[in-house]
Formats: sequence, C-alpha cells, structure tokens
Amino acid sequence: MKFYDRKEELGVLDEVLQASENEAQFTLLTGRRRVGKTSLLLEAYRDVPHLYLFVSRKSEQLLCAEYQRAAENELGLTIFGEVTSFKDLFEQLLRYSQENHFTLIIDEFQDFERVNKAIFSEIQDVWDRYKDSAKMNLVVSGSLYSLLIRIFENEKEPLFGRLTRKMVLRPLPISVMKEVLHDHNERYEPEDLLCLYMLTGSVPKYLSLLMDAGAVTKEKMLSFALGPGSPFLSEGKELLVSEFGKDYSIYFSIMQLIAAGKTRQSEVDSIVGKNTGAYLRNLEDEYLLVAKNQPLFAKPGSRNARWKINDCYLRFWFRFMYPNQSLIELGRHDLLQEYVEKQYRDYSGLMLEDYFKRKFAEEYRFTTVDSWWDSKGVNEIDIVALNTLDKEATIAEVKRNKNKISESKLREKTSKIAAELTTFDVTFRMLSLEDM
Repeated sequence: MKFYDRKEELGVLDEVLQASENEAQFTLLTGRRRVGKTSLLLEAYRDVPHLYLFVSRKSEQLLCAEYQRAAENELGLTIFGEVTSFKDLFEQLLRYSQENHFTLIIDEFQDFERVNKAIFSEIQDVWDRYKDSAKMNLVVSGSLYSLLIRIFENEKEPLFGRLTRKMVLRPLPISVMKEVLHDHNERYEPEDLLCLYMLTGSVPKYLSLLMDAGAVTKEKMLSFALGPGSPFLSEGKELLVSEFGKDYSIYFSIMQLIAAGKTRQSEVDSIVGKNTGAYLRNLEDEYLLVAKNQPLFAKPGSRNARWKINDCYLRFWFRFMYPNQSLIELGRHDLLQEYVEKQYRDYSGLMLEDYFKRKFAEEYRFTTVDSWWDSKGVNEIDIVALNTLDKEATIAEVKRNKNKISESKLREKTSKIAAELTTFDVTFRMLSLEDM
C-alpha cells in the first residue's frame, strides 16, 4: 500500500529539520505499534542525508558493529577500529554533524534499556557536550508509551528535559481511510467501510494488510482477519504482553470484560474478585488503552462512569479473539467466524456510533463530542456534540437502519438535558450506515 496523507506531521518534521541546520534538535515520535512511525520518518527524510538505526535486542557490541557499517554505507563516514559501545559511536556521529548536517533516526529507542541501561546516561553526557556545536537532527521513536514517558519525562531519569520536540502519531483520519478503501474498491458499500473501521481503527499497518490481501469487502475482511495464519489473531497479545509484563493476565481479564460490555468498575470487580481501580488507572494514564467516560454534563467525581477500550482493533480482539483462543489453537476458524457473525450486527452497531463520534471530532467545528445517559441507564443519547465557539449543538441517534430511529423519542430524551443547552442552537440528526 502506498504512503497516505500525514501532511501536517511531515510539515512539523520538516520544520525540525530546518531548525537543526543551526542548532541540534532532539525529537521523540511515539504512538501505538503499526501506526506508521517508521514509514513517516523514512518518507520525511528520504531526500536528505540520514542514518536509520534500529534497536534490536542484541548485545551492544553486535549492534554497534551493525551501526558502524550503516554509517559508512549511508553517510560515507568511515569509523576506524572496532566500536563496541554506543557512547563512542554516538560521539563520533555528533562530531561528524559539526561539519555535516544530517538526520539520525533511532527506532525502538526504548529497547536500549534491554541492551544496556547505562546507554541513556551516556547519550545524555555526549549530547550535552556536543549539542551546541552539532548540526544533528536526532529523531527517536518507539511504541512502549509508558516506558518512553518515564525515560524522557521522569525528572530522575538522565534524558529528562533533553527533548526539543515530542510528537504522538495517531491513526489516519477517517477521510483518509475512505480514500484508501476507494483506491482498492471504487464500489465499496457502507458495510465494507464500517467493517474496515471496526477491524483497523484506520491504523495504517492493518489497512495495508487487508488491502494488500485483496480483502476489500466485509466478507473478505472478516475471512482474512479470522482465517488461518492471519496476523490479526495474535496481534493483540504481541502488542501488550511486553507492555504489561508479569501482570498481563489481570490486565487482559479486565480488558476482556470491558470489551464484552462490563463497562462499570463494580461489574469488573465482582467478576475479577478484587478491586481493579489501580489497574484501570494504569490502563488509562500509563498505557492510554482505556478511557473513563462520564455522561456529558456530569458533575466532577460522578460515579456514573463507564470504561471503554480506546483502540478499535484491540476492542475487537478482546471481544472475539482472546476469549476464543481454544478455537484458534484447534484450527476451527470456521467456528470462530460463525461466532463473530452471530454478534456482528449488534457489535458493528456500537462501532458505527464510535465511527460517527470520531468523524464529528475530525471534520466539524465541535469542541466536545460525547454521549449522555442518566444514572439509571434508562435514557441515553448516542452523540451530543457541542461547538462552544459558535454556540451550536448537534444531538444524534445512531443505528444501522435509519428506519429504526425515532426523532420524537430523541427529542424527548434531549428534554432531560434542556437546561444545559439553553444557549445553543440545537440540531437533531438521525445517522445510519448510509450517512457514513
């Protein structure tokens, strides 16, 4: 699949590049795995001198030997003798940049901790000594968000305060996801688009896997994602086990319950058999995997909260794939697909609501896009979107079939929050598959 969009991010990286011609720059690019960090960096710097280094889990000596060869091949920089420490290599690269402006990309930067924990202190020492005279555009990237934040934002860590820029790369906008699907299937149906969003959340790697496999309709997407050898089957575990470490089983249990609709902490606690508050806070604050949602207009500290998995793919994996590992191990992919298809309409209906929330946030002038529900869970409004700048509000009901939406019932539910909307010009919308 070709490279799509990222115009804003490319513009920022170009600004950083220009600034590094006068003063060394140190940028962190982070984001979930598969979101396209490496592709973005290689696209941004393909036409300028750059050196790309990947931190694999090898000995420091082996890594340095690889990096030494790469420096000679990519930059024409001959380093005499055998370099066995990254500190020595990094120092020579900074010296080289004093006369030769170039970009140094270090991918999976956080894995230096597994190679040699002292490397971060050594980078700090060398960087502080040379940054004022160097013309290096240093860009480091990584996926383990909690570890990267500790490396750069914990004041006790050596690299605290060294960054000149931090970027968080997010999935592609919905408009670009539609462009991708159109390029591969000009006659796609709304059902195809919804399934694509449900499986990928517009994460570039997942889009690429499906498009390159010719999985461009709902039926083909599900068949590919759930079929033998599909990378979608094991991706969830591969993404998260290294993040969670030894506590991964309890985190997995919590996320499975949330994906299954147990969205209140009291429900999760009763099934897990312990207070999960600390785990939920970690999932929200450190790992950015879940969000605690309160109904719009709720008072601070309200207990009327629901938890939600932020990532579309992980939500799907924990709902359908993780609970059915036995089917996958038995090779009964036919039964796994049957299990998914039995729940598809209800689950995709929830994802359609999620789709429109994101679409509203990306494409309109709304300052808040959320839901509302009462304390008893009897009345609920799918989308309440506010534009506090222009004092406009959109109240929306979302269903797969528009004929099942009652505007009169939506207006009746909205009357319960009328006091909060007195200063807004309110519009009602009935949204379905055909509005995607």
